[in-house]
Amino acid sequence: MTSVLDLAPVVPVVVLDDVADAVPLARALVAGGLPAIEVTLRTPAALDSIRAIAAEVPGAVVGAGTVISPAGVADAVGAGARFLVSPGWTDGLLDAMKASGVPFLPGVSTTSEVVALLERGVSEMKFFPAEAAGGTAYLKSLGGPLPQARFCPTGGISLASAPSYLALGNVGCVGGSWMLPGDAIAAKDWARVETLAREAAALRG
Repeated sequence: MTSVLDLAPVVPVVVLDDVADAVPLARALVAGGLPAIEVTLRTPAALDSIRAIAAEVPGAVVGAGTVISPAGVADAVGAGARFLVSPGWTDGLLDAMKASGVPFLPGVSTTSEVVALLERGVSEMKFFPAEAAGGTAYLKSLGGPLPQARFCPTGGISLASAPSYLALGNVGCVGGSWMLPGDAIAAKDWARVETLAREAAALRG
């Protein structure tokens, strides 16, 4: 599979409370040009939502976010997740993600964490929480001593700030949820989600 970092400039970070919303939401995102969809394991509906998207939205590359345990890795892959994203990592979690057979982005927010992952043979990672942890200035600083590390920054990124991240040489894509406003989800306004997704898909550094 293509690297998660290269599927699209933006990976939507989705929190689903209702499984019934999963397929129409995913279809809207894919139609708007955002095929990589991260469904966070923060709600009881998450695994069934991943299952539904994997089964019914052929254009989607559905992944699981907020993966924080080896059990979560197994559950997500079992539900059909094609990539995994964690907010941070431990040795046990990293071993489970490596053994899963699917691409993964372990989360980092410090230079030492990046170096530790590089030492373990992992060069693609999530930078989280991006804005709170130093934003583009921090990532740009990492590019000098650690050019082999590539990132998907996530956390506090907006349509306005995304281009400055995407302009960095060590950023492959960004994660965000601005194309999934709560009122649009509540109203099941999938046309609006598609329009916002198209706007995000057009972003380039």
